[in-house]
Amino acid sequence: MTGVTDAGELPLSVWATAQTSPAAQRKGRYVTDSTAHPAKMLPAVAAHAIRQYTRPGEVVFDPMAGSGTTLVEAIDAGRRAVGVEYEPHWVSVARANLELARERGHDHDGEIVHGDARQLPFLLPERYRGQVALVVTSPPYGPSTHGQVVTAGTDSPDGKVHKYHHRYGSALDRGNLANVGHHRLLAGFTRILTGCAAVLRPGGHVAITVRPWREHSELIDLPSQIIACGQAAGLVPVERCVALLARVADRELVARGSFFQRDFIRKQREQGLPLHLISHEDVVVLAKPLVPRSTSLPASPDDGQVASRGGVEGSGRWQA
Repeated sequence: MTGVTDAGELPLSVWATAQTSPAAQRKGRYVTDSTAHPAKMLPAVAAHAIRQYTRPGEVVFDPMAGSGTTLVEAIDAGRRAVGVEYEPHWVSVARANLELARERGHDHDGEIVHGDARQLPFLLPERYRGQVALVVTSPPYGPSTHGQVVTAGTDSPDGKVHKYHHRYGSALDRGNLANVGHHRLLAGFTRILTGCAAVLRPGGHVAITVRPWREHSELIDLPSQIIACGQAAGLVPVERCVALLARVADRELVARGSFFQRDFIRKQREQGLPLHLISHEDVVVLAKPLVPRSTSLPASPDDGQVASRGGVEGSGRWQA
């Protein structure tokens, strides 16, 4: 397989993934505890990627599975699914969502493993090596979390706006990639993608949802940086798509911005920065070359983090 290394030359397609609201996409299909996750992927985004890049019966993997959106959409589509999640609470929620999917009659294989995705060689059983058709995931990044809100005049005891469910775990947990600096996030994500390359079959795809964000008014082009992470892991960029977060109507897009996104835009405009509400996410699509490359994992994490070797029985160390 050959690919285009210049992100500006990559093929582009637009995914209409917000024709229904996020709440409507999840209603009756996910347990209520899923709502508390600070940065849930739209189910329609995961479902589109799964339909586009896999066939029924193939394996879909999410190394940062969160509440299990990718896994649920995979088994609902007749695929097999496996995920890794760092926070124990979200492992439990993901398992509950998988069980709910089974109760709806979707009995395809689906499992979630607790552990640090930077240590994939110690987490997944050997049977997954070279068998995954598609990886779907999203790194934690920037201030663009979602969460919930208590607004003035409703349940707020002091008449003010209060945010909740808008942070990942404990802010003191430096093992969580959501709590490390930008450069360490990129180093950790490169390591995760290197592990993903080992479980991917030749020609398999990786779809990563990501968006640019601002830090101290400076635009961070995270999608291009994620492409570079993938190339460092031995993957080839093949597409850069647009997953809409707004509904397509007659000759216009109807925004579905969260309270936090609208609040962030308002504050930035008050400070003189003319930002606009985000109406899409980038979807970076990479592929594993058909010809094997030498991309073995380093002996120790290159981002300075040391993780436990938790996982499931039968796992061993393997390399790409």
